[in-house]
Amino acid sequence: MDTTEQLNGTYFYGGLSNLSAGELFFWVMVDVTAEHFSGTKDVIAAAAVYSGQNTIVVKGKFGGATKGTSYASKYSRKLLKDIMLPFKLPTWIHSPTPTHPYRIKQIMTLKLATFTGRTIPVIGWLVLASDVAQITYEAVERYNRIVKKEDKLW
Repeated sequence: MDTTEQLNGTYFYGGLSNLSAGELFFWVMVDVTAEHFSGTKDVIAAAAVYSGQNTIVVKGKFGGATKGTSYASKYSRKLLKDIMLPFKLPTWIHSPTPTHPYRIKQIMTLKLATFTGRTIPVIGWLVLASDVAQITYEAVERYNRIVKKEDKLW
């Protein structure tokens, strides 16, 4: 969408007319999002997030352990086998409970494979969170350049 005008207190943006300020912001956000997701970085980040989901059923875990394992964990353990680190590194896992469905647990590990398998989805989430921040910033900037002073966001 490349054309922007103001008509009788409403906005015209990329072929859409008679838009309120809120509707204009929505379409600017859609436009910026479409422009942003043109590369492979975001596909890889999404794949990293999905690879960290505990979808593989595993038998023989202890009672307090999180059920299942992820593809990231399975393949990092297969590739990195028993490589031990000289110091412990922090890892984070999703460990929901009935009262806390979004609980994240930190576990320290000496195994490189464990660290790698648990860190891959964290990196994916960080990339996607960065994308959301960049898209929001650019959309607000573009919107504020278009609208009247009283319709601007901060």
